[in-house]
Amino acid sequence: MEIAPGIASFAARTPTLPPATHTNSYALGTRDVLLVEPSTPFEDEQCAFVDWARELRASGRRLVAIFLTHHHPDHVGGANALSRALGLPLWAHQLTADRLGDVAIERTLGDGDEIVLDGPRPQRWGVLHTPGHAPGHLCLHEAALGYVVAGDMVASTGTILIEPEDGDMAVYLDQLGRLLRLGSRVVLPAHGAPIEEPHTVFQRYIKHRGMRESKILHALVAAAPDGDTIDDIVPRAYDDTPQSVWPIARLSLAAHLVKLVREGRVHADGNRYSLAH
Repeated sequence: MEIAPGIASFAARTPTLPPATHTNSYALGTRDVLLVEPSTPFEDEQCAFVDWARELRASGRRLVAIFLTHHHPDHVGGANALSRALGLPLWAHQLTADRLGDVAIERTLGDGDEIVLDGPRPQRWGVLHTPGHAPGHLCLHEAALGYVVAGDMVASTGTILIEPEDGDMAVYLDQLGRLLRLGSRVVLPAHGAPIEEPHTVFQRYIKHRGMRESKILHALVAAAPDGDTIDDIVPRAYDDTPQSVWPIARLSLAAHLVKLVREGRVHADGNRYSLAH
């Protein structure tokens, strides 16, 4: 799908979390082209991706590299196969490269780097290091166009899982605020359609996390004298969600609790939590 001159998308089936079923890849550039997200591990989808990329070449475009926003499986499942098939290097943050032992990252990128794509209408994509969902998460910002490639910072439907192993809730919220302040015109998420009023989505995400945090604190008012476990807290803090999503909610709750303990608002004693006094 062509989104704008020099920006196209390709949605591939991936083993991602519901409600998403696909991960978006993007082709950026009017002559030099950067491909974003070698996402799919499925052979039929990889063949379709390669056909798409070869059509870009056949139209006179020059493929430069494949860019990874972060290391999660629904974003890198085709990294090796697509890199080999197209003869393209893989670019990512160093922290992403460190987590992909069997994937060779040829160029590492960091906050403040710039990717210049030459062509009839040149594009200059600034690299933003946006951890919180994943340590090495990167976004791309084309200031003149007002476009942001957002990876897993937001989605056009649902919310983004922040879990305590890879994620950091406080950092994630800070980075959402940073993206909000860019004043972008369109955000291109990894899951779902382009977001044409991104400020409302960033604000909704920040508000949603604040709401959930309030529910967690309220749930801890009824904690046992020696505190409650995460499994005790989930039914109260997520009583507005179907029980079928509670296993995923449990991970998000754990990330919220790490943040609240760090801020001194919640006390942790082993695996039990209570309000700090």
